[in-house]
Amino acid sequence: MSKRKIQEAHLPIGECVTQVQEILRERLCHQQLPDRPEGLEAQHKHLLELLKRTAIHGESNSVLIVGPRGAGKTMLLKCVLRDLLEEKEAQKNLLQVHLNGLLQTDDRIALKEITRQLHLENVVGDKVFGSFAENLAFLLDALKKGDRSSSRPVLFVLDEFDLFAHHKNQTLLYNLLDVSQSAQAPVAVVGITCRLDVLELLEKRVKSRFSHRQIHLLSNPTFTQYLAQVRTQLSLPADFSDNQFAEDWNASVKTLVEDKSAVDVLQRHFNSTKDFRSMHMLLMLCLSRVSVAKPAVQPADLLEASRLCFSDAKANILHGLSILELCLIIAMKHLNDVYEGEPFNLQMVHNEFKKFLQRKSNSMYNFEQPVIMKAFEHLQQLELIRPLDSSAARIQREYQLMRLMVDHSQIMEALQKYPQCPTDIKQWAMSAFS
Repeated sequence: MSKRKIQEAHLPIGECVTQVQEILRERLCHQQLPDRPEGLEAQHKHLLELLKRTAIHGESNSVLIVGPRGAGKTMLLKCVLRDLLEEKEAQKNLLQVHLNGLLQTDDRIALKEITRQLHLENVVGDKVFGSFAENLAFLLDALKKGDRSSSRPVLFVLDEFDLFAHHKNQTLLYNLLDVSQSAQAPVAVVGITCRLDVLELLEKRVKSRFSHRQIHLLSNPTFTQYLAQVRTQLSLPADFSDNQFAEDWNASVKTLVEDKSAVDVLQRHFNSTKDFRSMHMLLMLCLSRVSVAKPAVQPADLLEASRLCFSDAKANILHGLSILELCLIIAMKHLNDVYEGEPFNLQMVHNEFKKFLQRKSNSMYNFEQPVIMKAFEHLQQLELIRPLDSSAARIQREYQLMRLMVDHSQIMEALQKYPQCPTDIKQWAMSAFS
């Protein structure tokens, strides 16, 4: 034969589906950093220059990266750090400390984490320090090179920066920014926050030590861009092992993003949040419904995934309550309606429940006071009700004021879905809302 006939490999459908799930899960769960953050070239250049001045030239800096969730703040920083560490000098000398306001909730925990990340536990040992400033100064001093002439540059990344402003006296922020303003050691402080008004949270002494450099990420994608991103995330690459399957899959994805019901679901998500992480969660739920019997994402899958994403956690908790607990919730809602949202206590709820019992001849709902108290406490543990004032713990439990944390629609939805809910309770609930 003068020409070799190359046949395309056609894999078994099960193998293709497994490969699709592996590729897309990797893509949706482990986001690859782009070569250059799209639309953020100026911000990338600015931040890279700032950090280079610290890592290579030993110049201290502080900067805030501000933008809504999902705007790409963390991705921008990761891209900059990746590019920065391509410089040999930065790679050799730069130390990084990553703190998060959700995890390091006070200065003691933060200091412990700084010590751990700088691998200075052995140096600190059993030493006792008077203040946070002395502690930090000792740590930075311990990082000096053998000749003790200069300290290694340290990058402090404070994620959820605004939460550090709630620490007592803002000691951590004050000391880090103070070091970045002085010649003690080359330090870069990078804060990441969603709050545009974050500077208003800072004390005067902290604000005066901050450089007031801010990098704003205010990306606002259109719905067309959002749809294009959905299609990109679900499409298979050109080098997929079975060309025919890849073509069919990509065609089905194109059909999906043009289907009216699917577009309506995606529009709802887009209106709710433009965060691409939320979109990835939606697409992961869709992907979990792909199988050998149904080797494509259907609009119905998107609808079901959306229902799971938007499912009401509190309404779901209500579905699992006992009949007594459900009765107490209805009594509370009745009190809310009568007293226009004023707080209530257990005694008032019990009295309201008694009114319902007086209308019923059967005794199946007659519960002892300790049982009702236990049910009431369980509702508080589930955070369906909460105390009006935590300082009121000294008040007798029956008279402690509470607020109901679920609304009319959530209670009605729970009653509709409640397995074998007695008719008289449903009728009482309906009368409570009339």
